[in-house]
Amino acid sequence: MSSSRIALAGGESARGGGAPRSWGPEEDAALRLWIALARSYLTFSRVVGSRVVEYGLTIPQFGVLEALHHLGPLSLGELADKLLVTGGNVTYVMDRLEEQGLVYRERSQEDRRVIIAHLTPEGREVIADVFPGHARFIRDLVSHLSADEQADLRGLLKRLGKGLVERETGAG
Repeated sequence: MSSSRIALAGGESARGGGAPRSWGPEEDAALRLWIALARSYLTFSRVVGSRVVEYGLTIPQFGVLEALHHLGPLSLGELADKLLVTGGNVTYVMDRLEEQGLVYRERSQEDRRVIIAHLTPEGREVIADVFPGHARFIRDLVSHLSADEQADLRGLLKRLGKGLVERETGAG
């Protein structure tokens, strides 16, 4: 269904002639929230992705470099958790970054089954060069929201995310 066909308050689709609404105001509010979140996320991702490409990186590559820069060496599993991707995706991204000489992998001394990701000196230099400008770029993207609004939104989104995780895992 295209976004122009999403049902509106009058009970019909935006173009008219659609099926009558079979849900109530609470469902309507939740659906509108989901649509607003999805649209905002897609727009934000597209804009940020365009900037990251200017660094010669993909968003996942930038995420790996940024995580290793700020957190230090991490296992591939920890990277997957931090970046919200699969282990296979991390392996693929690490392969590409290794080919560029930006990262390297080594086996953990404590558990030989675990692979630890590290930045190379060149990788450290790349992320140290681009991150300050990237942080300013993100700041500028959200500058139409006050600092309090940004904090409120972050808190609400974190609360929503934690609630979804609890619901999914049966915790809480």
